[in-house]
Amino acid sequence: MTAHQSSAATSAPAREDRGTPLVVVDDVHHSFGSGPQAVHALRGVSFGIRRGALTALRGRSGSGKTTLLNLVGGLDTPSSGRITLDGTDLAALDEAGLLALRRDRIGFVFQSFGLIPVLTALENVGVPMRLRRVPAKEREERARTLLALVGLAEHAEQRPGELSGGQQQRVALARALANDPELIIADEPTGQLDLETGRSIMELLRAVVRSKDVTVLVATHDPNLIELADHVVELRDGRVVEADAGTRTPADA
Repeated sequence: MTAHQSSAATSAPAREDRGTPLVVVDDVHHSFGSGPQAVHALRGVSFGIRRGALTALRGRSGSGKTTLLNLVGGLDTPSSGRITLDGTDLAALDEAGLLALRRDRIGFVFQSFGLIPVLTALENVGVPMRLRRVPAKEREERARTLLALVGLAEHAEQRPGELSGGQQQRVALARALANDPELIIADEPTGQLDLETGRSIMELLRAVVRSKDVTVLVATHDPNLIELADHVVELRDGRVVEADAGTRTPADA
């Protein structure tokens, strides 16, 4: 365990089940196409994502990171293998169940920010709550609280085009937290940012893990950002080539 990981472990809020995985990926394979032309994106991937920790998924472009994030987030279904979120087998959910999972239990942060240009920062953060029919007053109060959490309280009425890239990504993170998810999935969230701004976003993600007791899985290939993670899983050609002890599952014990 690194010095940072040791410090993180002692500073995180106490939780009875913190040592157990929130997500278990078990022998997952995934291919695109069929026959000789099939592309095998994942080849028997297994690891666990610990509760209340920031786990980094590292690997070069084409290693299978985005495919894996889509599977964990319920956006796609594995060709074979099993993925569970807090004991729920994602493959057992129908489309309505998957929609509820993505809406209520998972928050997404993307490299391209994904904000709606015509809406203010406050309104963008409120979008997921609209989908849950949260009353307007409660929605606005929570959105303002989340913008304050990411340091953007004074930018609530600005639209994305009036914000810097780093500020837009902070709005995207606040939006991901809107419905109080158990898991946040971030796909190269610093890819469009300079190194200093990217590091500040990673530090913010780590702070959110501590303050909100949420679990984060983030894909990145930047070694300067990976050092901020609690646990690291490395993919290469669709396989796990390195994973620290914090990513072991009960089956590994």
